Amino acid sequence: MAGHDNIFAAPIEKMGDFTFDARVAEVFPDMIQRSVPGYSNIISAIGMLAERFAKPHSNIYDLGCSLGAATLSMRRHIQQEGCAIIAVDNSSAMVERCRLHIDAYRSDTPVTVIEADIREIEITDASVVVLNFTLQFLSPHDRQQLLEKIYAGLRPGGILILSEKYIFEDDSSNELLIDLHHDFKRANGYSELEISQKRSAIENVMRPDSIDTHRERLANIGFSSSEVWFQCFNFGSMFAIK
Repeated sequence: MAGHDNIFAAPIEKMGDFTFDARVAEVFPDMIQRSVPGYSNIISAIGMLAERFAKPHSNIYDLGCSLGAATLSMRRHIQQEGCAIIAVDNSSAMVERCRLHIDAYRSDTPVTVIEADIREIEITDASVVVLNFTLQFLSPHDRQQLLEKIYAGLRPGGILILSEKYIFEDDSSNELLIDLHHDFKRANGYSELEISQKRSAIENVMRPDSIDTHRERLANIGFSSSEVWFQCFNFGSMFAIK
């Protein structure tokens, strides 16, 4: 049973960088629902997109799978025979709990959960690849290389689903959307201290891109089309089709 997120509720004398450790894994479902606007909608729609784009006897990748929410959504929706889902995360605590979640539900679509760095995973014969709030934790150089590898491993007509936190080039719009996100967190019970300390812990490990940066990068790599299909405040999700 997942716990209530109170990791940043008490003052922390020396703030370290945010890590996906056992404490975070324990409260992750509560944390992400209260922190990411529209998260449930994104997870549901990932399943719908996978149902539409999954091809028979192809691989489906969930890169940075955390506890497996996107993997489970895809597995519930995929109707094609011979598909296999490969879920990857570099956090041992996340992978351990993800396997428990996957094993709790039976399905004809097999799932392999791998503890590994997504930058080192081979992408082959893929019809669907998901990066659900994952790319933003990599360096810009690594983002480019990973997306190039995904593109090379996708079948023609395959889809990349890319959910991210965004920054906006207009300063006033960017600040407004940040403030609205903080209002969202306050409405979900986070205190000013929790909001402030979480922001300090994560700002060194998560560096968001603008939507235009994502679009340009995807186009330069070779994707035939890309579009934002969901946005709430400064969070959203895009698709890119090969």
